Amino acid sequence: MAETARMTHVLIDGENIDATLGTSILGRRPRPEERPRWERLLQFVERRWGQDTNGLFFLAANSELPMSFVQALLAIGFRPIPLSGGPGQKVVDIAIQKTLAELKKREGDVVLVSNDGDFVDHMEDLLDGRRLGLMGFAEFRNAGFADLTARGMEFFDIEYDVHAFNERLPRVRIIPIDEFDPTQYL
Repeated sequence: MAETARMTHVLIDGENIDATLGTSILGRRPRPEERPRWERLLQFVERRWGQDTNGLFFLAANSELPMSFVQALLAIGFRPIPLSGGPGQKVVDIAIQKTLAELKKREGDVVLVSNDGDFVDHMEDLLDGRRLGLMGFAEFRNAGFADLTARGMEFFDIEYDVHAFNERLPRVRIIPIDEFDPTQYL
């Protein structure tokens, strides 16, 4: 029986990233050119951890399927997971939590793309020797993840580490002095 290569499962909470980008960073709905280049997330993880990825993009699609977005996701290597549910149900969160629980039973590494603290307990359950990563915006990452990074979970900033955006975002962050470039402010 042939041995299969180790895989990294990349779970995208697109709603969380989009809401953080729009509400907290831009203060308005992001324009298409301001959104992440999603394919760069898979490319980054493949290069960083040196293994294939299984990109799962969770999205709420209660009334209609956003076909152009779904087709774009398929073209760049993601498996779109459109979900529906009852009023008030956080279908994306529920599906990601179920997926993280199932991954606990399987081999493979995991990168979650979200800032949402609803996943802290599920991610903690995966700190069992596998590589575990969280990708998002450092200044909006839920504080509950701090203990997990101290215990071995890697954190990747979606803009500064992954370079997922074509344009620099108007973020305010603490700058390590070795990274400070005064020309960006003059």
